Amino acid sequence: MLNKTQIAQRIAKEVKNGQYINLGIGIPTLVANYIPDHLEVVLQSENGLLGIGPFPTEENIDPDLINAGKQTITMAKGSALFNSAESFAMIRGGHVQLTILGAMEVSENGDIANWKIPGKMVKGMGGAMDLVASAENIIVAMQHCSKDGQSKLLKECTLPITGIRCVKKIITDLAVLDILPEGGFKLLERAPGVSVDEIIEKTEGRLVIEGDIPEMNLN
Repeated sequence: MLNKTQIAQRIAKEVKNGQYINLGIGIPTLVANYIPDHLEVVLQSENGLLGIGPFPTEENIDPDLINAGKQTITMAKGSALFNSAESFAMIRGGHVQLTILGAMEVSENGDIANWKIPGKMVKGMGGAMDLVASAENIIVAMQHCSKDGQSKLLKECTLPITGIRCVKKIITDLAVLDILPEGGFKLLERAPGVSVDEIIEKTEGRLVIEGDIPEMNLN
């Protein structure tokens, strides 16, 4: 089973050279620390940042530099700061190739629910709806099950929907899965020490398994 840092490490392996990438709140922000040095990518945040670097060390913290999740960040060489209207124009214009988001639920059709739990006060959806509607590729970082052991990979989402049929890949603490075009979670990799039977047991939605499923390589 993976911890949050290991989920971020595995997601970093999905990053391709030259991509513009938006990192959502939570686990996705950790991905910035694990992007291989040989890749040239540009990290974007919807509050108006382009060219985000790794998280700062304690001596390098600048309280005026924060991402959309209000975390302090560093800026890479050649970075730019601008207002959120320009940032959303960039997102809506299709200029972000990869979006990495957290989620509370994902359905077997690729629907995502990641912004609201009924009865809990939230200020709004933020940029999530724009991101899932506009990115070429959406990868979700999440826990496979809720704290009470219920699957979060479902036949249908039960929470308010952020986007329909938009998720392409999911990386959880248990597995790496693709969303199939016809619907269903295709199991690609399993976390170290996790069996295929455990993943079957903890996945409510349709799960497709073909051949032997390799263990994830985090190196």
